[in-house]
Amino acid sequence: MTALIDAWDALWAIPHIRAWLTAGWALYLVWLGSWIVLQKREPAATLSWLISLAALPYIGFAIYYILGPQRIVRHRARRKRHHAHLPTEAEGPGDESLELRALAHATSGLAPSTAHDVRLLVDGGSKYPALLEAIAQARDHVHLEYYIYNPDRTGTALRDALVERARAGVKVRLLVDAMGSMQCRKRFFDPLIEAGGELAWFHPARLWLPWKRPWLNLRTHRKIVVIDGRVGFLGGINITDEEDERLRDDAYRDLHLRVEGDIVRSLQEVFVEDWAYATERKDFIGDVVQAMPAPQAGPIHAQLLVSGPDSPWEAIHRTHVGAIHSATRRIWLTTPYFVPGEAAMMALTSAALGGLDVRLLLPQMSDSRLVTWCVRSYYDDLLAAGVKVYEYGPRMLHSKSLLVDDRLVIIGSANFDHRSFRLNFESSLLIDDAGVANALALLIEREFASAPRVRPDRPRPLLTARLPEALARLMAPLL
Repeated sequence: MTALIDAWDALWAIPHIRAWLTAGWALYLVWLGSWIVLQKREPAATLSWLISLAALPYIGFAIYYILGPQRIVRHRARRKRHHAHLPTEAEGPGDESLELRALAHATSGLAPSTAHDVRLLVDGGSKYPALLEAIAQARDHVHLEYYIYNPDRTGTALRDALVERARAGVKVRLLVDAMGSMQCRKRFFDPLIEAGGELAWFHPARLWLPWKRPWLNLRTHRKIVVIDGRVGFLGGINITDEEDERLRDDAYRDLHLRVEGDIVRSLQEVFVEDWAYATERKDFIGDVVQAMPAPQAGPIHAQLLVSGPDSPWEAIHRTHVGAIHSATRRIWLTTPYFVPGEAAMMALTSAALGGLDVRLLLPQMSDSRLVTWCVRSYYDDLLAAGVKVYEYGPRMLHSKSLLVDDRLVIIGSANFDHRSFRLNFESSLLIDDAGVANALALLIEREFASAPRVRPDRPRPLLTARLPEALARLMAPLL
């Protein structure tokens, strides 16, 4: 300790040291501040970064370099091709979603499509058996992309099913996020690789390459499976025991989709682009195209929504806000993380003020206390506008869904927050179908029975509620 004190005294004894440190700090602020401002982000997010990093001289640069917003340039050809000629759809049932589908097409580059079958899979107990059954029937290929893949009972069962198919000659490609699936090591997947399957990691840290910015904050949050180009899965359920209520009483409450029809072609396109991006290989694309079944339109209007830091358009965010604005009767939203931007907050409160039935189903306690406080900081404005807020209590609510009126549904991997709308690679499905909408409405209605409604007169002590919520709200642009 004495040596540290002597070193400190020696530092301050250097002539003009205070002036040099002040000048260095000022140059640091100008340089880093200019870098952040030139990103042209929302003013609130920009100011949050500037204030946070000004308080952390020099260390702030490392934080921003690793975790700060980044743009990824890819998919230019696809967007240019699709933006050139937007298809004109024939009018018919569900015409109210034509504008939304055109918006999604313009912002994501994926064309409107249809499905023959859409099934809601509630919790891992429904999703995992359906997934394993579909994989067992694969004859040409199985493509999987997951944010979290854990080496537990659930992960082992899926790996072994993939190994069996790979040994049978089925082409298996598994893409997992390097951060979300960090519990897995390559040796866990060695049996799959030895059987002829392929494995790729999305955005490994690359900390050993200091001249390249690491992508620690830009993750693939997608949960996509494509089997033979005919069956697809997407939604919020990862590969982990934490989402299987048959194994854990505290498993997440979640929602997934099993789809068949032309919409699977869109899922395939997204997976192929992500695989080519992660592996820097394109030689497999011709085989995938040849294996796709012939297009055949189905009765269910469906539109795949994708977004990520490779596009400035925030397709999923825009479609959510557009769907809310299109409502004439009700808007029911379920999400584990509710950190809305100004446009989304304005849309929800305006709908409630206009007399629509606006309900939010949120977790009573999320897996992050900071996020829980931030979410609750929005309650007063929501309740004042007439929005009904419910907190689901038995388990952690992890489902992400939006129900508008009696036909429009959005279900997928995207949370209702800044991270999902801007930073993560996400995938959700816009569905225009009365049957699917009715099934989702019945599910949400059952959830309300286990979700007490938040009251305006609820107890809110200063130190344990109001102050933490207000402080957490300051972090909203960074969550």
